[in-house]
This record gives sequence, structure tokens and C-alpha cells, in this order.
Amino acid sequence: MIYRPYKDTGIKTSLLGMGCMRLPTVGGPGDPVDYEKAQALIDYAYENGINYYDTAYLYHSGDSETFIGQALKKYPRDTWYLATKMPSFNLKTRADVERIFAEQLERCQVEYFDFYLCHGVNDNCIGIFMDPEIGVIPFLEEQQRLGKIKRLGFSSHCGPENLEKFAKLRKWDFAQIQLNYFDWEYQNAKKQYEILESLGIPVMVMEPCRGGRLSDLDEASNAILKNAAPGRSISSWAFRWLQPLHNLQVILSGMSNLDQLKENLSIFSSPDPLTEKELEALEAAKKSFSSKFTVPCTACRYCSECPRELNIPEILSAYNDISISDNDFQRGNTVRTLLRGGEKNDPKNCIGCGLCKSHCPQDIDTPNIMKEFSEIIEKIPEEFKN
Repeated sequence: MIYRPYKDTGIKTSLLGMGCMRLPTVGGPGDPVDYEKAQALIDYAYENGINYYDTAYLYHSGDSETFIGQALKKYPRDTWYLATKMPSFNLKTRADVERIFAEQLERCQVEYFDFYLCHGVNDNCIGIFMDPEIGVIPFLEEQQRLGKIKRLGFSSHCGPENLEKFAKLRKWDFAQIQLNYFDWEYQNAKKQYEILESLGIPVMVMEPCRGGRLSDLDEASNAILKNAAPGRSISSWAFRWLQPLHNLQVILSGMSNLDQLKENLSIFSSPDPLTEKELEALEAAKKSFSSKFTVPCTACRYCSECPRELNIPEILSAYNDISISDNDFQRGNTVRTLLRGGEKNDPKNCIGCGLCKSHCPQDIDTPNIMKEFSEIIEKIPEEFKN
């Protein structure tokens, strides 16, 4: 495992961190965590050198914090680092902040958090964290003085301007941003990284594979990478691309099964950055993929409060699959698989309320996409959908 020193504190974090937003569940996405399968993952991760575990109040409807607290307590407390986050949703008063933090300590069965974040700061909710009446930041600073938070940071989905504004509010210990080779230009992650680097704020990476989207591009783009490095997986390109960025502290991956975990552990067993020729191949694959990729959904599920209970990430994933499919057979198969999930997977059931868009870190115009997707489905011949 590659380790990186955290500033000059003497501690080292594993470059690969365990994201706990996509743990195995007893059913599908949104269901409770399968504790037996998830425990096996954590045990394997810990035994093979991963010492950084990232959860949040909202992940798995709170079950992620409860699980990871139970899963890690069997190991010495000074051998792992736990990160969790204060949500912006439903924060109305200082009492809300205090209640949530106390609940998190209890769920995670710890006396302190090694890393703690203001969660998902974006252009819409940044004011909540800065509101003096709610007092999120002063409260968290007090918890840091009391030793209940060792390092205080934030995760951001802001554009560069608001990111810089929030980053300069105080002396943050670290920050977490969405960073990968696709978003380096597409969502101006390069500028965000440079802002944090200039301020001396170490970066934790979320969505290095864009919620799995960069683990399997389209056929033509995959072929470019496979021809350049036949023995490597598509997802390995995303991880290896990140390795040379020296201000990165941890690269999080939401590994849902043992195969994913083992593959990622092998990628991070020793430094292996992309060569110049590989970078040229990746740029060609990215251009090929970018011409077809449409919706930047990372399946974060911030849109889960849909009044029609639509499975929006799954619908958007199918929409992307259709956008890069070459024929009606493939499109029909995608739609058939999607609609097997019932009414919650049918885009025509969207009522266009816009609640999902207001919560989306990527600012995806989901209502319009749902309308467009419904029209696309209608045009696919029935013989391919049945």
C-alpha cells in the first residue's frame, strides 16, 4: 500500500481510502447494509493496509455510520482513521447541529473523529454552513478544541469561485473534491485543485471513477485503452492518472465487493503513474467518450427525496447507456432491464417538480432529461423492448 504523510504530523494515511457510500446491501441500492458481507470487505481492507474510512450521516440512510462503527471497533483505535460529515439538509438551528453530531458519535461508537467535514458544500447550500444563527462552523471548531474532532475540513461541489470563498473562511485542515481525469476539464476540477494547493489544503478525492462511470466507457473508448495496455482494467487508468498529484492525501473508492477491493489494492500496492504514451491514449479515449457522454450523474443519491420515489440514478445511468449505444437492440435491452424495476424506474412518472435538481451537486436538469428519455423510449421499436 502507498502511504502519504499528513502534513508534518507524523501520521500517514493510505493513498487508497475506503468510501462507505456503496457498501453491499441486503437488497438493492437504498436497502440496509449487509453487515456480514460488508464486514468481510472492511476486514480485508484493514488487513491489506487501508487505514482511512469515509462515511457520512446520510449514507445508507444512516446505516453506514452505524455499520462502520461496529466494523472497526475490533481493531486498535490508533490504527485507523475515521471521517464523517455534517449534512446541510434540514439544518435549521444550532440544536440540529448539536443533535446530529452527538448522534454520529453514538452511531460510530467513538469518542472522536479523526477527520470531520462540512458535507457537500455547493453553490446552493453554502449559506447554511456560513449562517451565524445556525453556527455550524463555530460548533465544529469548539468540538475540535474539545478533542472530539482531530482535523476539520469540508467536501465541495462548488464551482471554483465559491470553493475559494469557502476555503478562505478559516484555516481548514483538508478538503474533499470530485476529481478525475474526465472532470479535470469538464467540471473545472483542475482549477479547484489548484486553489486548494495554493492555500496549502490537502485534498481528499471523491468520485475518482465518477461513480463507476470511468470503469467502463463505451466500446470505442475502451478499445483505445485496451490496445494501449491490454492487461489493465479500464478503472485502473483513472486511479493511476491521479497518483502524480502530490497534494492528494487520500483517493476514496466506494468498493462494493471483494473483486473491486482486490483490484484496487493491487493498483495502489506501489506507485505506477501513467507514462507519456499512456497519457496520450487516455486523452484520445476521453475525447471519444466525451462526445457521447451526456449526464454527469455519480449516483450520490442526494435526489432520493423524489415525491414519486423514482430511482433517479438508475434512470440516468440507463439514459447514459442509451446515449452511447449504437443500435436499437442494445437500447431496447437497456430499457427492458430498467423497466423491470417497476414504476420507480420509469421516467414517464416524473412530475417535473424540480426537487431533485435543487439537491443535485452536479446541477443536472433531471426533469427535462426524464421528459427526453420518455420520448426516446417511445421511439424504440416494441420488438426490441419486449
